[in-house]
Amino acid sequence: MSGETDSAIHDRTDVYFNRTRQIVEKFGDARVTYAVFLRRPVISAPRIAVDWLRAVAAQRGTAFDIELMHEEGEWVGAGDPLLYLTGSFAKLADLETLYLQKLGAPCVAAHNAYQMCLEMPAAAFLAMDARHCAGAEMQDMMAYAASVGGRAAQKEGARGFIGNATHSTAHWFGQNAGRGTMPHALIGYAGSTLRAAEMFHETFPGEGLTVLVDYFGREVTDGLEVCHRFPGLAAGGAMALRLDTHGGRFLEGLDPAESYAVLERHAPAAVRRYRSETELRHLVGTGVSAAAVWRMREALDEAGFPAVRIVASSGFGVGKCRVMAEARAPIDVVGTGSFIPDSWSETYATADIVEYDGTPRVKIGREFLLRHAESRGRRES
Repeated sequence: MSGETDSAIHDRTDVYFNRTRQIVEKFGDARVTYAVFLRRPVISAPRIAVDWLRAVAAQRGTAFDIELMHEEGEWVGAGDPLLYLTGSFAKLADLETLYLQKLGAPCVAAHNAYQMCLEMPAAAFLAMDARHCAGAEMQDMMAYAASVGGRAAQKEGARGFIGNATHSTAHWFGQNAGRGTMPHALIGYAGSTLRAAEMFHETFPGEGLTVLVDYFGREVTDGLEVCHRFPGLAAGGAMALRLDTHGGRFLEGLDPAESYAVLERHAPAAVRRYRSETELRHLVGTGVSAAAVWRMREALDEAGFPAVRIVASSGFGVGKCRVMAEARAPIDVVGTGSFIPDSWSETYATADIVEYDGTPRVKIGREFLLRHAESRGRRES
């Protein structure tokens, strides 16, 4: 049960739930059914919460009947119950705080990941969320969410999430290890982008080489230098250049006018309709813009390196992915943690009891949560 004892649950749950358990134990138990839902559309990602409930039930010597109304990876409408949870009120009363924590955020993050993958179906995604998470539990939930959203998008033809950045959560993606090559710190240590690439290749000779090229502001120059240094890797598809240019400057060789010119060559329709300031920044602004990606692709192809892939990172949320797709930006891999929900209040899951000893009863205004015979879900446990 992830090491959580009854004492730990007692200390981490809301006090009024602990007191409710004590009252029910004093005046007599009841069999209750909770409806668990979110107030916004999500992708169903219940596994962490469900597994935790099973473990608690086993420790407490009881059983909880969990009816999933939506399979993992299915779209769920706002207010539509994700699951119904039935069991002893005395054994369930103090669990609400903790299972809601484990349910809401993954469902919203899965929805974000799903949308991102659908916007850019030809790109593979890597989950790089770990350093933005508030501890190991959140890291596990976010990686799980990305895997669920990615698989949902794969069912619709997208490549989806193929891996992530840490070993501990790689299993969610069917992998034995996380992925990654070098941070900016290694470039600074090496003193040049080329030297960092040489150090990496010498240390990990059997691995593909993805080189971060923005440290010195010479993305094109340094990227091509690395390609010339390792022509075999470049020709064999074992090399990628990662663009992570920060929003304070343009990619090497670009400015506003040249950025427009690049898109005029490759995706003229993308800049010819009204755009918000954010959309324009993603297209022709500073940082990793669509123009920046296209310019790097141009430079690689002109230099005879068509097999070298482009990895893009830096703020790739749903909106940026949509703009990149409209500009047909030639991105092979997206590294992102931007499926983490922006508005945390949207992740708040809610549970209401809808039956007491088989009698339907719920607070006024929540009648839509009552179970109907024709809407039975899949019994999980």
